[in-house]
Amino acid sequence: MPRPKVAFYWCASCGGCEETVVDLAEDILGVVAQVDIVLWPVALDFKYHHLEALADGEIAVTFLNGAIRSTEQESMAQLLRRKSQLLVAYGACAHLGGIPGLANQFGREDILRSNYETAPTVVNEGKTRPQAVTEINGYRPHLPEQHQVVRTLDQVVDVDYFLPGCPPTPELTKAAVAAILSGNLPPKGSVLAPDTALCEACPRRATKPADVKFTEFRRPHRHLLDPQQCFLAQGVVCLGPATRSGCGVQCPGGNMPCTGCFGPTSRVRDQGAKILSSLGANVAGRTAEEIEPTLRGIPDPVGTFYRYALPASLLRRRVDIPHA
Repeated sequence: MPRPKVAFYWCASCGGCEETVVDLAEDILGVVAQVDIVLWPVALDFKYHHLEALADGEIAVTFLNGAIRSTEQESMAQLLRRKSQLLVAYGACAHLGGIPGLANQFGREDILRSNYETAPTVVNEGKTRPQAVTEINGYRPHLPEQHQVVRTLDQVVDVDYFLPGCPPTPELTKAAVAAILSGNLPPKGSVLAPDTALCEACPRRATKPADVKFTEFRRPHRHLLDPQQCFLAQGVVCLGPATRSGCGVQCPGGNMPCTGCFGPTSRVRDQGAKILSSLGANVAGRTAEEIEPTLRGIPDPVGTFYRYALPASLLRRRVDIPHA
């Protein structure tokens, strides 16, 4: 009996999700023994025509990590969707937009100008930029074009399951692969991680204050934090109350607050708005003069509250309205 075909692909992301697959260590041998990997560009040499030659639906499951930023990434997402019975948004970037999604604070023109013209380390007197099509010595090479916005995978194609995290843990990855191979799957659209807030699993939970009044927000790199006490009790922004568990509480275990990479639970529509409303309701000040010093401890609100989830949020992107 032929083994099920599996594909891995990488769009707009850092590559950490690919490392997680390798981090399965000896468990990866058990996975490889049960499947036939037909696409994994980061590890093995495959060409696009190999993928195109497969019948539609011939791939049992594709794990696609990374957000969708370029025309090539969108095209590959569509092709893999067609060739796959199951498509898994693997990791925070595919699930929520991830760190690349923070680019939605800026227009495409602003990004290109900064990267190729005005960045302090760039010397480009001719203001040359990559072109979609360029003629060189009789050849016309094509480059992908950048879309106006970064999108999550499910904003581009139909997604069957979501495996969260930056990156997903090897334990969750192994459990997801086992569930898929056994056919013991939850309803379509499920996030393959516990549907409880991170605070429920945090060893600091007993010290979480029932009522707190913030007079300042302390930045972790400027203070020696208590390794036993709840971060919120120490005046440090922690996204644990608005973030799904399943990560193994690794950041709090390293004495760093949760930054939200596992995304919201099913009961939260907008992760950033959820934690923002919670913290805002507990600011001690009531006048602008009293509140302003407190807010100085959060110099980058978007990067703090929407570090991984701006494209998936209600806001999604910055929109510049032209003046009349």
